[in-house]
Amino acid sequence: MREIVFDTETTGLNFSGGDRLVEIGCVELVNRVETGRVFHAYYHPERGMPAEAQAIHGLSEAFLSDKPRFADGHLTLLEFIGDAPLIAHNASFDFGFLNGELKKCGREVICLTRMIDTLQVARSRHPGAKHSLDALCSRYGIDRSHRVLHGALLDAQLLAQVYVELMGGRQIGLGLVSDVAAAAAAPTRVRAPSTIREPRLFRPSAAELVAHAAFLKTIDRPIWGAAASG
Repeated sequence: MREIVFDTETTGLNFSGGDRLVEIGCVELVNRVETGRVFHAYYHPERGMPAEAQAIHGLSEAFLSDKPRFADGHLTLLEFIGDAPLIAHNASFDFGFLNGELKKCGREVICLTRMIDTLQVARSRHPGAKHSLDALCSRYGIDRSHRVLHGALLDAQLLAQVYVELMGGRQIGLGLVSDVAAAAAAPTRVRAPSTIREPRLFRPSAAELVAHAAFLKTIDRPIWGAAASG
């Protein structure tokens, strides 16, 4: 099963109000294991960068000035995503910007049936707890020490680890492995041929029986003697 974990950075909170997507990072999972394939891109927002947004992700107008517009670079993104389910934290926000950009450049939007929201999953699994990405990393012991600013690819990589833990870890359902390739790659264990041994007999020798009888005679008032006389 192929899935894509992704995250976005934007100029603000409201695409319909004029904010734009400026960065996207995607991580590929197959059977909930990272394959090492990622997609990462920056986009020119065609507008200014508010100071409050730059304080979150560190992306300035100067840095983005030579980046392609989303309309000019989205085809490679769509090719990477394919038809896989898309996983994001507070996914309605990321889907809102991704679909807003796709619609703006005349492309078909991504169906929301493909959306998996890890925020909703976390609220269901851990009611009453904190559900931010940082809090979930702490809960599951995922190292986030290198996360100084928000970054789409970094956050997607962290979220991929969180998602696997939220869904029960790598041993999904503790089920049987159905992937033939995975089974073929597993190490082959060869049993050593078993040796059938004859049962060992531990019978006392005649000398041992004599010695035992002599020992019993040295015991004063044995309990078995009392039982026999009674």
